[in-house]
Amino acid sequence: MIPSPMRYLIVTATLMFTCCASSGNAEEEKKLSEEPITESDRDHWSFQPIRRPVLPVVKNKEWSRTPIDHFILARLEENGLQPAAEASRTTLIRRLYFDVIGLPPLPEDVDAFLADDSADAYEKLVDRLLASKQYGARWAQHWLDLARFAETDGYEHDKVRPDAWKYRDWVIKALNEDMPYDQFVRWQLAGDVIAPENPDAKIATAFCLSGPDMPDINSQEERRHTLLNEMTSTVGSAFMALQMGCAQCHDHKYDPISTIDFYRMRAFFEPAVKPVKNRSVTMLASIGKPTAPSRVMIRGDWRQPGPRVQPAFLRVANLQEQAVDADDSRQQRREFAFWLTQKNHPLTSRVIVNRIWQHHFGRGLSATPSDFGVMGDLPTHPELLDWLAAELMSSGWKMKSLHRLILISSVYRQAGKFDGNPAAELAWKKSLKEDSDASLLSRFPRQRLDAEVIRDAMLSVSGKLSDKTGGRGVMPPLPRELRATLLKDQWKTSANTEDHYRRSIYVFARRNLRYPLFDVFDRPDANTSCSRRGNSTTAPQSLLMLNSESSLKCAQELAGLVWDQAGEDQGQQVTVIFRRALGRTPTESELTELKLFLSTQQVILTKEQRSAKELLLPLSETPVNNPYAGAALTDLCLAIFNTSEFLYVD
Repeated sequence: MIPSPMRYLIVTATLMFTCCASSGNAEEEKKLSEEPITESDRDHWSFQPIRRPVLPVVKNKEWSRTPIDHFILARLEENGLQPAAEASRTTLIRRLYFDVIGLPPLPEDVDAFLADDSADAYEKLVDRLLASKQYGARWAQHWLDLARFAETDGYEHDKVRPDAWKYRDWVIKALNEDMPYDQFVRWQLAGDVIAPENPDAKIATAFCLSGPDMPDINSQEERRHTLLNEMTSTVGSAFMALQMGCAQCHDHKYDPISTIDFYRMRAFFEPAVKPVKNRSVTMLASIGKPTAPSRVMIRGDWRQPGPRVQPAFLRVANLQEQAVDADDSRQQRREFAFWLTQKNHPLTSRVIVNRIWQHHFGRGLSATPSDFGVMGDLPTHPELLDWLAAELMSSGWKMKSLHRLILISSVYRQAGKFDGNPAAELAWKKSLKEDSDASLLSRFPRQRLDAEVIRDAMLSVSGKLSDKTGGRGVMPPLPRELRATLLKDQWKTSANTEDHYRRSIYVFARRNLRYPLFDVFDRPDANTSCSRRGNSTTAPQSLLMLNSESSLKCAQELAGLVWDQAGEDQGQQVTVIFRRALGRTPTESELTELKLFLSTQQVILTKEQRSAKELLLPLSETPVNNPYAGAALTDLCLAIFNTSEFLYVD
């Protein structure tokens, strides 16, 4: 039963709280009202206990490789649909590489996979990629979006946070080491208390304070209030997929979350947030002077402190009605971290498996990954979601085990486009009609590469991607036009040229200035937690990919590399470009058409009488006897970077 939208107006219970008067001279009793949590509140799917369901019976038993496949196939058969055929090996290796490590496979990687005729060739590839250090560099970005990570404060002055990069490096390290998710959560909420001797555990708490901040604001009391409310809202959305933010002012309009619930949860963190004027606060403080008692802020106004509250677990998710036992504020925050990650918590495991599923398939089983409340989307496969949540916990909260289970499944290996088989044409057409958005997964959903992956892919295929890891964010060159608009020292181009070619996760994350490619391809601004990026298609994207200095430079580098390998043989040139950029060999028609393009382009360039300085491949060690041939090759590389096949994964 869905609670009434007007539930916040209905008072069914009154709780008594004692608070000090603002003058501090006397105490008075104030009343705040909140409804009790009812059985109907917990009837909502996400508040139900997690139970591992039995596998559904399916007709096509041969298709299923994993338990996941049973759940997907059962829904397909229920709707009269058939799964798509398995994708080709070249499609699968490209899909896996981008999905797991965020980089394209090089020709030698594709050759090795195609040459491996062992029965477990695919599984071995999955294991190798999950063991790669590049896995953490890819999947950390998904988490940093949630953590609203940036290396500056934001707001008007957007001052640099000198040590913010340490949190980014910790996330990468934790994922590469396959830290159990329950520990991953606990350390970010209370690592300073759980493992005080471990410096990494202290760094992990930067999650809580990674959002925007205004250190120079006149009222530090207002600043602290804003930080605490933003932190509480983010903890609720990131770990429990509950939009708690509106409850800072009034009872949630739809979900059973009261204003008092919000401030009870905030109370776990209040003693650990101690801002100092003109200094960024990046980690929780487990020691120091005691803070004032926690209070409800009337209508969310820091100038209107209301009744005192004690830390308490969120009632609707507290299925066992557990109480906070510790008296010490640090241990109370520790208790909260352990309560959130206990196996009988209805939300934590559901939320993270939905997020992992989302990044593999482009959409979560619930399409609202940070809103499991009444207004969020129902999961398309609720039993599968519960099975995955139970499986994650039974495997020791190991995320790599869950990744592997998904990646080796038949549903993940499906083709994303029709393979031309006449016998499957009717089934394919029915799939497009009955499952138009691929939410039932009758085929693999096509996905555009994220902004950072597009840049990394261009650097990788052109042979320029640096393998250097860790450390402070780097600043690649910006376009002259953009530099002219910046304040002094807002973007200092890194002196070390190698830093210009590092992976995008290491590019300096300034809250008020996104790197141009990231900006046009929907990277979030880090002012709020982002659970699902936008997927826009705009003219500036094409303009930047075709005309930016960085795109042209990558095209020149790739052209030089191609010339080194293929010489003046146009057919070989086209083949090398396709193999490096698209992970496959060109078809005969593509080969013919692009050889003609190269020849024609040389003639056009000759007629235009461009200067040799523009046409030469500047970083190629092989001399180009015909600068017009080199320029034509650069144009072809730039064109390939702008194809849908380069920017999307099937």
